[in-house]
Amino acid sequence: MKREVLVCDHQSTVPVPPAWLVALEEAGVKAAEEIENAHLCGGNPPLVALEEIDVALVDDPESDRVHRDFMGIEGATDVITFEHGEIVIGVEVAKRQAAEYGEPELRELLRYLVHGLLHLAGHEDEAEETRATMEKIQESLVIKLWAGVEQRAGS
Repeated sequence: MKREVLVCDHQSTVPVPPAWLVALEEAGVKAAEEIENAHLCGGNPPLVALEEIDVALVDDPESDRVHRDFMGIEGATDVITFEHGEIVIGVEVAKRQAAEYGEPELRELLRYLVHGLLHLAGHEDEAEETRATMEKIQESLVIKLWAGVEQRAGS
């Protein structure tokens, strides 16, 4: 199936170069293919049926609003994933986490994109055991995709 991953910047707080959006879109398509081809899906994954995945980069106030409205949890967060194929990524959260962990901001955004795709593939991170499995897959995909993302983005 031909799949599209569309990454749109819906905030103006953190500068996100257009090349980053393109690099994330391409990486998203590759990550989704890798998840499916390597049979890394869990449960009943909506990812398999999705032809389009929309990724919204948002600021803290919008992340907080979505987090409260749809999950009943206050505060901005890194990633919120909806089964219909929307992933909401908190760009300010990514910027803070990247600084805390000494990572490039783009790599942190890639990590959140992969995390959202894994949720769409049926993975959950509520329990410690499932979170560990999800993080292991996530980090291996980030490592695999990073060089291409970095090169495409001109970072």
